[in-house]
Amino acid sequence: MTALPEATGATKETYDFVGIGLGPFNLGLACLTEPIDGLDGVFLESKPDFEWHAGMFLEGAHLQTPFMSDLVTLADPTSPYSFLSYLKERGRLYSFYIRENFYPLRVEYDDYCRWAASKLTSIRFGTTVTEVTYDEGAGLYAVRTAAGDEFRARRLVLGTGTPPYVPEACRDLDGDYLHNSQYMRHKAELQKKESITLVGSGQSAAEIYYDLLSEIDVHGYRLNWVTRSPRFFPLEYTKLTLEMTSPEYIDYFRELPEQTRYRLTNQQKGLFKGIDGDLINEIFDLLYQKNLAGPVPTRLITNSALTGASYVNGTYTLDFRQEEQEKDFALDSQGLVLATGYRYAEPEFLGPVGDRLLRDSQGNFDIARNYAIDVTGRGIFLQNAGVHTHSITSPDLGMGAYRNSCIIRELLGTEYYPVEKTIAFQEFAV
Repeated sequence: MTALPEATGATKETYDFVGIGLGPFNLGLACLTEPIDGLDGVFLESKPDFEWHAGMFLEGAHLQTPFMSDLVTLADPTSPYSFLSYLKERGRLYSFYIRENFYPLRVEYDDYCRWAASKLTSIRFGTTVTEVTYDEGAGLYAVRTAAGDEFRARRLVLGTGTPPYVPEACRDLDGDYLHNSQYMRHKAELQKKESITLVGSGQSAAEIYYDLLSEIDVHGYRLNWVTRSPRFFPLEYTKLTLEMTSPEYIDYFRELPEQTRYRLTNQQKGLFKGIDGDLINEIFDLLYQKNLAGPVPTRLITNSALTGASYVNGTYTLDFRQEEQEKDFALDSQGLVLATGYRYAEPEFLGPVGDRLLRDSQGNFDIARNYAIDVTGRGIFLQNAGVHTHSITSPDLGMGAYRNSCIIRELLGTEYYPVEKTIAFQEFAV
């Protein structure tokens, strides 16, 4: 690290790269770059500590990918930051072995990430990035923070993640409605209401519905679950489908025409946004069990898009469109939970370097095969947010170590962690 002259009391430092944001993907990059001599990076995170979907730590909720999709193992099985190393240090390795379940609990995965972050020297928590500029003469990006500090580097790795998505119908809505990311913090207050409506599909919606249905007779509320999807789609997790999370499929998908890629993006949502099949069956079994004592005050409604919402005197009126019947209807509910997931939002701090970023015809980042999004093809890299260019591999935890291996190769100019070229039995292109 080369310290530059200080200006007005602020710190100026120069690094090989700056990582902005610290979700699991940039945390994995921090773990994998920590032991590399000659590669000096820093990671800036606005939160005071690592946090990963804390509002969805329902009892028994687990990852939908196996433990080998941790921060490092698929790049470096010998890394001291692996999930198995975490279990060993915590004294739970044998318990995990006896459990005979490949899927870590969600709260356990969060604790693992916190454990890994606590061991790293490159992370700066409580550091909010406000602006990124580019110095043409020096060939350096300047990353400025709310505290007035400046971090300079030739490369950036963006890992700001995907913030909670609120549907347009609810953008200016009053009341105390929740996004699923806030569920656990507000569950007790929610269950005091006479009626609750859950809007959305996918794993988070299913977990919340099961949790609320489990206690419906304790609290006595009415419970609705409404989804725009034509059915409650299970996550497709067969082995040949999993081969689509592979280098070969990225190569194939990346070379398809842009229009085709966007069409496939909509068609492939069930491959990474579906519900765990066992959970779907558990919901049915719970409904069956509770209906033995009489009809349960709950409704499951499909094919219905939320078109409008209002809030008056403690009650939401939710307008829906049944898309197959082309009929409108409304539901009244005191409680509202939006299990509408997350969508990428381009950080405002990138504004000053907008002319250096490549975009496609839709205005989204045109992400290169090596995950770069800038005009040089190796200056700014993007974690996640690339379903339109890298398909279902983009949000997949199991592909995080692969992507980081590719980014590290670009940062170093040489391959430090071997990058797989072929792993699939099937052929995707003719």
